[in-house]
Amino acid sequence: MRLLAVWLINAMALLALPWLLPSIHVASFATALGVALVLGLINAVLRPVLLLLTLPVTLLTLGLFIFVINGMMFLLAAWLLEGFVVDGIWAGVLGSVVYSAISWLLTRLLLTSPR
Repeated sequence: MRLLAVWLINAMALLALPWLLPSIHVASFATALGVALVLGLINAVLRPVLLLLTLPVTLLTLGLFIFVINGMMFLLAAWLLEGFVVDGIWAGVLGSVVYSAISWLLTRLLLTSPR
């Protein structure tokens, strides 16, 4: 159940991106659901391999190259899915940062149990 809730929260975070960043476009809620699913799969399968392969560059840039990798994951999702458009690598980098922040905030607000 929690996995489904996180998936819906990530889709809502994707829907908020075009309001904040005009260089990212999401066609519909169905597109956002698909993009959230594809981004989850990309981050689970491809991202660890890329992090390992780019470890020297990541160490040289003190970890900042991970932002570029995240932007490339956004671009890959845009390339794979119709209805999700990212205008460039820097839009992808900024979009991934804003998406992560919104997703974290929504997850924190909606899924944490009161103590």
